[in-house]
Amino acid sequence: MAKFKELLNASIKSKDTEEWLDMRFNRPVGLVMALAGKKLGIHPTAITAVSIILGVWAAWMFSHTDVYHNLLGVVLLMLANFCDSADGQLARLANKKTLVGRVLDGFAGDIWFFCIYAALCVRMTFQPMPGTDVNWGIWIWVLAFISGMLCHSPQSSLADYYRQIHLLFLKGKAGSELDTYAAQRAIFDNLPKGSPLIARMFYFNYANYCKSQERRSPAFQKMMDVISTRYGDVSQMPEELRSQFLAGSRPLMKYTNILTFNMRAICLYATCLAGCPWVYMTIEIIVFTMIYVHMHKRHENLCRDITEKISKGGAA
Repeated sequence: MAKFKELLNASIKSKDTEEWLDMRFNRPVGLVMALAGKKLGIHPTAITAVSIILGVWAAWMFSHTDVYHNLLGVVLLMLANFCDSADGQLARLANKKTLVGRVLDGFAGDIWFFCIYAALCVRMTFQPMPGTDVNWGIWIWVLAFISGMLCHSPQSSLADYYRQIHLLFLKGKAGSELDTYAAQRAIFDNLPKGSPLIARMFYFNYANYCKSQERRSPAFQKMMDVISTRYGDVSQMPEELRSQFLAGSRPLMKYTNILTFNMRAICLYATCLAGCPWVYMTIEIIVFTMIYVHMHKRHENLCRDITEKISKGGAA
Protein backbone atom coordinates (compact mmCIF):
# COMPACT_ATOMS: atom_id res chain seq x y z
CA MET A 1 0.00 0.00 0.00
CA ALA A 2 2.83 2.36 0.88
CA LYS A 3 4.53 1.60 -2.44
CA PHE A 4 1.27 2.27 -4.30
CA LYS A 5 0.98 5.69 -2.62
CA GLU A 6 4.59 6.46 -3.55
CA LEU A 7 3.90 5.52 -7.16
CA LEU A 8 0.71 7.58 -7.13
CA ASN A 9 2.60 10.64 -5.89
CA ALA A 10 5.32 10.05 -8.49
CA SER A 11 2.78 9.79 -11.30
CA ILE A 12 0.98 13.09 -10.67
CA LYS A 13 2.21 16.48 -11.76
CA SER A 14 1.64 18.29 -8.45
CA LYS A 15 -0.95 18.43 -5.69
CA ASP A 16 -1.45 22.13 -6.51
CA THR A 17 -2.82 21.31 -9.95
CA GLU A 18 -4.65 18.04 -9.24
CA GLU A 19 -8.37 18.06 -8.54
CA TRP A 20 -9.85 16.44 -5.41
CA LEU A 21 -11.86 13.90 -7.41
CA ASP A 22 -8.83 13.02 -9.53
CA MET A 23 -6.57 12.50 -6.52
CA ARG A 24 -9.03 10.25 -4.68
CA PHE A 25 -10.65 8.38 -7.56
CA ASN A 26 -9.50 8.90 -11.14
CA ARG A 27 -5.73 8.87 -10.51
CA PRO A 28 -5.70 5.74 -8.31
CA VAL A 29 -7.82 3.83 -10.84
CA GLY A 30 -5.65 5.18 -13.65
CA LEU A 31 -2.51 4.09 -11.80
CA VAL A 32 -3.78 0.52 -11.51
CA MET A 33 -4.35 0.55 -15.27
CA ALA A 34 -0.95 2.18 -15.87
CA LEU A 35 0.87 -0.45 -13.79
CA ALA A 36 -0.92 -3.19 -15.69
CA GLY A 37 -0.01 -1.50 -18.98
CA LYS A 38 3.63 -1.22 -17.93
CA LYS A 39 3.75 -4.89 -16.98
CA LEU A 40 2.21 -5.88 -20.31
CA GLY A 41 4.47 -3.54 -22.30
CA ILE A 42 1.58 -1.42 -23.61
CA HIS A 43 2.55 1.99 -24.97
CA PRO A 44 0.71 5.05 -23.55
CA THR A 45 -0.47 6.01 -27.04
CA ALA A 46 -2.34 2.69 -27.31
CA ILE A 47 -4.24 3.54 -24.13
CA THR A 48 -5.03 6.96 -25.58
CA ALA A 49 -6.47 5.26 -28.67
CA VAL A 50 -8.69 3.10 -26.45
CA SER A 51 -9.88 6.24 -24.65
CA ILE A 52 -10.91 7.75 -27.99
CA ILE A 53 -12.93 4.66 -28.90
CA LEU A 54 -14.64 4.65 -25.50
CA GLY A 55 -15.40 8.39 -25.69
CA VAL A 56 -16.95 8.10 -29.15
CA TRP A 57 -18.97 5.08 -28.00
CA ALA A 58 -20.19 7.09 -25.00
CA ALA A 59 -21.31 9.88 -27.34
CA TRP A 60 -23.43 7.43 -29.30
CA MET A 61 -25.08 6.33 -26.05
CA PHE A 62 -25.90 9.94 -25.16
CA SER A 63 -27.70 10.33 -28.49
CA HIS A 64 -30.47 8.14 -27.05
CA THR A 65 -33.15 9.46 -24.71
CA ASP A 66 -33.69 6.44 -22.44
CA VAL A 67 -31.98 6.07 -19.07
CA TYR A 68 -30.40 2.70 -19.93
CA HIS A 69 -28.35 4.08 -22.85
CA ASN A 70 -27.45 7.22 -20.92
CA LEU A 71 -26.18 5.22 -17.96
CA LEU A 72 -24.03 3.22 -20.38
CA GLY A 73 -22.78 6.55 -21.75
CA VAL A 74 -21.80 7.63 -18.23
CA VAL A 75 -19.90 4.38 -17.64
CA LEU A 76 -18.13 4.53 -21.00
CA LEU A 77 -17.07 8.15 -20.58
CA MET A 78 -15.81 7.36 -17.08
CA LEU A 79 -13.76 4.49 -18.54
CA ALA A 80 -12.44 6.84 -21.22
CA ASN A 81 -11.38 9.25 -18.49
CA PHE A 82 -9.66 6.46 -16.56
CA CYS A 83 -7.69 5.69 -19.72
CA ASP A 84 -6.92 9.39 -20.05
CA SER A 85 -5.42 9.30 -16.54
CA ALA A 86 -3.63 6.02 -17.18
CA ASP A 87 -1.84 7.07 -20.38
CA GLY A 88 -0.23 10.10 -18.73
CA GLN A 89 0.69 8.16 -15.59
CA LEU A 90 2.16 5.33 -17.66
CA ALA A 91 4.14 7.85 -19.72
CA ARG A 92 5.65 9.35 -16.56
CA LEU A 93 6.27 6.02 -14.78
CA ALA A 94 7.78 4.33 -17.84
CA ASN A 95 9.59 7.51 -18.93
CA LYS A 96 7.77 7.52 -22.25
CA LYS A 97 6.66 11.16 -22.22
CA THR A 98 6.52 12.72 -25.68
CA LEU A 99 5.13 15.96 -27.05
CA VAL A 100 3.08 13.97 -29.55
CA GLY A 101 1.69 11.87 -26.72
CA ARG A 102 0.64 14.88 -24.70
CA VAL A 103 -1.06 16.62 -27.62
CA LEU A 104 -2.76 13.40 -28.73
CA ASP A 105 -3.94 13.01 -25.14
CA GLY A 106 -5.52 16.48 -25.30
CA PHE A 107 -6.86 15.78 -28.79
CA ALA A 108 -8.62 12.69 -27.43
CA GLY A 109 -10.74 14.85 -25.14
CA ASP A 110 -11.61 17.11 -28.06
CA ILE A 111 -12.81 14.10 -30.05
CA TRP A 112 -14.96 12.90 -27.13
CA PHE A 113 -16.73 16.19 -26.74
CA PHE A 114 -17.05 16.91 -30.47
CA CYS A 115 -18.88 13.60 -30.82
CA ILE A 116 -20.89 14.25 -27.66
CA TYR A 117 -22.08 17.64 -28.91
CA ALA A 118 -23.03 16.10 -32.25
CA ALA A 119 -24.86 13.25 -30.49
CA LEU A 120 -26.78 15.65 -28.25
CA CYS A 121 -27.81 17.68 -31.29
CA VAL A 122 -29.05 14.57 -33.09
CA ARG A 123 -30.93 13.65 -29.93
CA MET A 124 -32.64 17.03 -29.55
CA THR A 125 -33.16 18.25 -33.13
CA PHE A 126 -36.71 16.88 -33.27
CA GLN A 127 -37.53 17.52 -29.62
CA PRO A 128 -39.56 20.60 -28.59
CA MET A 129 -37.90 23.57 -26.97
CA PRO A 130 -38.78 23.93 -23.28
CA GLY A 131 -42.26 25.40 -22.78
CA THR A 132 -43.11 25.33 -26.50
CA ASP A 133 -44.33 22.95 -29.17
CA VAL A 134 -41.59 24.12 -31.58
CA ASN A 135 -38.75 21.68 -32.24
CA TRP A 136 -35.17 22.72 -31.60
CA GLY A 137 -34.20 22.12 -35.23
CA ILE A 138 -31.14 24.06 -36.36
CA TRP A 139 -31.07 26.07 -33.13
CA ILE A 140 -29.71 23.21 -31.04
CA TRP A 141 -26.78 23.03 -33.46
CA VAL A 142 -26.24 26.78 -33.02
CA LEU A 143 -26.36 26.36 -29.24
CA ALA A 144 -23.86 23.48 -29.46
CA PHE A 145 -21.50 25.53 -31.64
CA ILE A 146 -21.53 28.43 -29.17
CA SER A 147 -21.15 26.07 -26.22
CA GLY A 148 -18.43 23.88 -27.70
CA MET A 149 -16.38 26.07 -30.03
CA LEU A 150 -16.77 29.52 -28.48
CA CYS A 151 -16.89 28.50 -24.81
CA HIS A 152 -15.66 24.99 -24.03
CA SER A 153 -12.60 25.01 -26.29
CA PRO A 154 -11.03 28.34 -25.20
CA GLN A 155 -11.95 27.72 -21.56
CA SER A 156 -10.22 24.34 -21.36
CA SER A 157 -7.16 25.46 -23.36
CA LEU A 158 -6.52 28.49 -21.14
CA ALA A 159 -7.12 26.39 -18.01
CA ASP A 160 -4.46 23.94 -19.21
CA TYR A 161 -2.14 26.86 -20.00
CA TYR A 162 -2.48 28.27 -16.49
CA ARG A 163 -1.77 24.86 -14.99
CA GLN A 164 1.45 24.55 -16.99
CA ILE A 165 2.45 28.10 -16.01
CA HIS A 166 1.93 27.22 -12.35
CA LEU A 167 4.03 24.08 -12.75
CA LEU A 168 6.79 26.10 -14.41
CA PHE A 169 7.06 28.39 -11.37
CA LEU A 170 6.64 25.49 -8.96
CA LYS A 171 8.93 22.84 -10.48
CA GLY A 172 10.87 24.58 -13.25
CA LYS A 173 11.08 23.61 -16.92
CA ALA A 174 11.57 19.93 -16.14
CA GLY A 175 8.25 19.77 -14.30
CA SER A 176 6.17 21.75 -16.78
CA GLU A 177 4.93 21.14 -20.31
CA LEU A 178 4.61 24.84 -21.11
CA ASP A 179 5.41 25.40 -24.78
CA THR A 180 5.64 28.55 -26.88
CA TYR A 181 4.46 29.41 -30.35
CA ALA A 182 7.96 30.56 -31.36
CA ALA A 183 9.58 27.26 -30.36
CA GLN A 184 6.93 25.06 -31.98
CA ARG A 185 6.87 27.18 -35.14
CA ALA A 186 10.66 26.89 -35.36
CA ILE A 187 10.35 23.10 -35.21
CA PHE A 188 7.76 23.23 -37.99
CA ASP A 189 9.89 25.55 -40.16
CA ASN A 190 12.97 23.35 -39.70
CA LEU A 191 11.34 20.04 -40.55
CA PRO A 192 13.37 18.35 -43.29
CA LYS A 193 11.96 18.31 -46.77
CA GLY A 194 9.91 15.22 -47.35
CA SER A 195 8.82 14.99 -43.72
CA PRO A 196 5.57 13.04 -43.24
CA LEU A 197 2.47 15.14 -43.75
CA ILE A 198 1.15 14.12 -40.34
CA ALA A 199 4.27 15.56 -38.66
CA ARG A 200 3.90 18.87 -40.51
CA MET A 201 0.20 19.07 -39.65
CA PHE A 202 0.94 18.23 -36.03
CA TYR A 203 3.55 20.94 -35.44
CA PHE A 204 1.64 23.52 -37.49
CA ASN A 205 -1.56 23.00 -35.51
CA TYR A 206 0.19 22.75 -32.16
CA ALA A 207 2.10 25.97 -32.81
CA ASN A 208 -1.18 27.75 -33.56
CA TYR A 209 -2.72 26.24 -30.41
CA CYS A 210 0.13 27.77 -28.39
CA LYS A 211 -0.33 31.06 -30.23
CA SER A 212 -4.01 31.21 -29.26
CA GLN A 213 -3.05 30.75 -25.59
CA GLU A 214 -0.42 33.46 -25.78
CA ARG A 215 -2.75 35.88 -27.54
CA ARG A 216 -5.19 35.66 -24.62
CA SER A 217 -2.54 36.26 -21.95
CA PRO A 218 -0.77 39.55 -22.83
CA ALA A 219 0.12 40.42 -19.21
CA PHE A 220 1.72 37.02 -18.70
CA GLN A 221 3.70 37.37 -21.95
CA LYS A 222 4.98 40.76 -20.83
CA MET A 223 5.90 39.38 -17.40
CA MET A 224 7.89 36.55 -18.98
CA ASP A 225 9.71 39.03 -21.25
CA VAL A 226 10.68 41.10 -18.20
CA ILE A 227 11.80 38.00 -16.27
CA SER A 228 13.87 36.86 -19.24
CA THR A 229 15.52 40.26 -19.60
CA ARG A 230 16.17 40.73 -15.88
CA TYR A 231 16.97 37.21 -14.66
CA GLY A 232 17.36 34.93 -17.68
CA ASP A 233 14.55 32.54 -16.77
CA VAL A 234 12.13 31.66 -13.99
CA SER A 235 14.63 29.45 -12.16
CA GLN A 236 16.99 32.41 -11.71
CA MET A 237 14.45 34.92 -10.38
CA PRO A 238 14.38 35.75 -6.65
CA GLU A 239 12.53 33.23 -4.49
CA GLU A 240 10.41 36.06 -3.05
CA LEU A 241 8.95 36.86 -6.46
CA ARG A 242 8.46 33.23 -7.40
CA SER A 243 6.66 32.57 -4.13
CA GLN A 244 4.49 35.65 -4.64
CA PHE A 245 3.44 34.41 -8.07
CA LEU A 246 2.68 30.91 -6.76
CA ALA A 247 0.67 32.35 -3.86
CA GLY A 248 -1.47 34.25 -6.35
CA SER A 249 -1.69 31.42 -8.87
CA ARG A 250 -2.50 28.61 -6.44
CA PRO A 251 -6.08 29.77 -5.65
CA LEU A 252 -6.77 29.93 -9.40
CA MET A 253 -6.10 26.22 -9.81
CA LYS A 254 -9.59 25.43 -8.50
CA TYR A 255 -11.00 27.37 -11.46
CA THR A 256 -8.77 25.51 -13.92
CA ASN A 257 -10.11 22.26 -12.46
CA ILE A 258 -13.72 23.39 -12.91
CA LEU A 259 -13.03 24.27 -16.53
CA THR A 260 -11.47 20.95 -17.46
CA PHE A 261 -13.13 17.52 -17.38
CA ASN A 262 -14.75 16.49 -14.11
CA MET A 263 -17.22 19.32 -13.54
CA ARG A 264 -18.25 19.31 -17.19
CA ALA A 265 -18.77 15.57 -17.07
CA ILE A 266 -20.88 15.76 -13.92
CA CYS A 267 -23.09 18.42 -15.53
CA LEU A 268 -23.32 16.31 -18.69
CA TYR A 269 -24.29 13.17 -16.78
CA ALA A 270 -26.92 14.93 -14.68
CA THR A 271 -28.59 16.76 -17.56
CA CYS A 272 -28.61 13.75 -19.90
CA LEU A 273 -30.12 11.49 -17.26
CA ALA A 274 -32.67 14.21 -16.44
CA GLY A 275 -33.60 14.45 -20.13
CA CYS A 276 -32.50 18.09 -20.59
CA PRO A 277 -28.98 18.08 -22.11
CA TRP A 278 -29.56 21.58 -23.48
CA VAL A 279 -29.12 22.74 -19.87
CA TYR A 280 -25.54 21.43 -20.00
CA MET A 281 -24.78 23.67 -22.97
CA THR A 282 -26.40 26.63 -21.21
CA ILE A 283 -24.24 26.03 -18.13
CA GLU A 284 -21.14 26.13 -20.32
CA ILE A 285 -22.22 29.36 -21.98
CA ILE A 286 -23.23 31.20 -18.81
CA VAL A 287 -21.69 29.68 -15.66
CA PHE A 288 -18.40 28.42 -17.04
CA THR A 289 -17.87 31.60 -19.05
CA MET A 290 -18.26 33.66 -15.88
CA ILE A 291 -15.64 31.49 -14.17
CA TYR A 292 -13.37 31.77 -17.21
CA VAL A 293 -13.58 35.57 -17.26
CA HIS A 294 -12.92 35.79 -13.51
CA MET A 295 -9.95 33.39 -13.71
CA HIS A 296 -8.47 35.23 -16.67
CA LYS A 297 -8.80 38.65 -15.03
CA ARG A 298 -7.18 37.52 -11.79
CA HIS A 299 -4.28 35.81 -13.57
CA GLU A 300 -3.57 38.81 -15.76
CA ASN A 301 -3.71 41.14 -12.73
CA LEU A 302 -1.28 38.86 -10.88
CA CYS A 303 1.14 39.00 -13.80
CA ARG A 304 0.88 42.81 -13.94
CA ASP A 305 1.67 43.03 -10.23
CA ILE A 306 4.77 40.85 -10.60
CA THR A 307 5.91 42.79 -13.68
CA GLU A 308 5.48 46.10 -11.86
CA LYS A 309 7.44 44.86 -8.86
CA ILE A 310 10.32 43.67 -11.06
CA SER A 311 10.32 46.92 -13.07
CA LYS A 312 10.50 48.97 -9.88
CA GLY A 313 13.38 46.91 -8.60
CA GLY A 314 11.32 45.27 -5.88
CA ALA A 315 13.60 42.24 -5.86
CA ALA A 316 17.26 42.14 -6.73
